[in-house]
Amino acid sequence: MQNVCSAKIAILCWEEGQIPRGLMQLEALVGNSTNPASYFFPVRFCRIKGTNIETVLENPSENVLKNMIEESKKLIGEGIEVVTTSCGFNAIFQRELSAALPVPVFTSSLLQLPFVNSFLAPGKSTAVITAKKRALKGEHLRAVGITPEMRVEIFGMEDSPEWNKIFTRPDEFFDMDLVAKEVVATAVKAVREYPEIGAFVLECTDLPPFSKAIREAVKLPVFDFITMMCYAARSVGIRTDCSAL
Repeated sequence: MQNVCSAKIAILCWEEGQIPRGLMQLEALVGNSTNPASYFFPVRFCRIKGTNIETVLENPSENVLKNMIEESKKLIGEGIEVVTTSCGFNAIFQRELSAALPVPVFTSSLLQLPFVNSFLAPGKSTAVITAKKRALKGEHLRAVGITPEMRVEIFGMEDSPEWNKIFTRPDEFFDMDLVAKEVVATAVKAVREYPEIGAFVLECTDLPPFSKAIREAVKLPVFDFITMMCYAARSVGIRTDCSAL
């Protein structure tokens, strides 16, 4: 069992009661950002008032940003040394949170995009798999350091019927086997359509449980929220296995 009192890393999460039933199923998987079993080191989860699909994905809210800053300052006062968030779309707040807080802030796995771009051969591109392509805008990418010359291809899971229940029928349960197949199929289709892809970055923090299956299917490096958490953990001197995956 994790000793939360000794945690150096905090994860800002959606408000209690605002999580669709399908996402609750995904949270039960090892590798999900909000599952304590995903980590071999203590993390502290903090529910942020007002956070949900509407205020984070669809229409990023300044009130949510304000609440994140206020809660983060409290956490830092209690010993937290790194702040992260449980949704990749919080990338849009990266600069504001970094400016407001005196500790490293890792809002989104998308922060790894410039790093991945730097080691790929010329002509190669990075594929991003996101929960909803239409909601991932230029503001998100610019906030994590993406520049026009970086080659990034974006693929949305919302075109997969079972996954799309998150948005169209949020109170229904997922067929988890079908979701897994849809995630892998999205990656395979991406490589088929864009053979220059050299690596994947998974925006959505519900996708890391499927990273291994993606790697096996496409034979390419896959970066996600868990790989980012490894950086965060090492940066504050946590000496342990990075994750339970």
